Amino acid sequence: MVLAAKKKWGIKKARKLAKQLSFYRNFLGLRESPKYYWMKRYWEYKQAVIRESEKLVETGRLRRVDDVFYLSLPELAGLYNGEQEPDYKKIDAIRADYEKYASLTPPRLIFSDGEVVEGEYKRKVPDGALPGLAVSGGITEGRARVILDIKEAGKIEKGDILVTKFTDPSWTPAFISVSGLVTEVGGMATHGAVITREYGLPAVVGVTDATKHIKDGDWIRINGNMGYVEFLK
Repeated sequence: MVLAAKKKWGIKKARKLAKQLSFYRNFLGLRESPKYYWMKRYWEYKQAVIRESEKLVETGRLRRVDDVFYLSLPELAGLYNGEQEPDYKKIDAIRADYEKYASLTPPRLIFSDGEVVEGEYKRKVPDGALPGLAVSGGITEGRARVILDIKEAGKIEKGDILVTKFTDPSWTPAFISVSGLVTEVGGMATHGAVITREYGLPAVVGVTDATKHIKDGDWIRINGNMGYVEFLK
């Protein structure tokens, strides 16, 4: 990029660009700091809620500790200060809805009006490869680490290829260790696509049932230029 800039803009502007690129690459990680401390604070809030809920369970005023996760903040405050009793019918209904929606497989594409588009990729890929959408260029090989919950991210080792359903900002720290990304859901502007481009990691998203076809520990190659995943061994 810098060499191209020298030819087009001259040495002075190329040096300025090189300095800006260096600054961006070295300090990009600081962008995540506010998010990190924000989430860390909410973790402390959660632990405090759990501790208080455990006391209610011990005294028989609450059935289960995780019942509190299905209450609104006013309901939670009322429960803790003794002004109201838990509405188990409501809690169970919300829990059932949560478990039902968590079990669903999200569609690859939803239009803004809610229409779900079904279809297949109509292009040639190597035999046995899984097609997807190329969102971050490059080719890399490595061990597939299939992670369905961010709580399992501790299993990721340097150089692994992260395979998951989708990512959100809470997954960002995991990108420091991986060499590539494969997701079942996503597009050019979704979280995983943006972060992998910023980190210079190959990525293929929109790979149908990737977490079912790819087993944890498989050796795979992802082609972020053409948009497919190959099985090597």
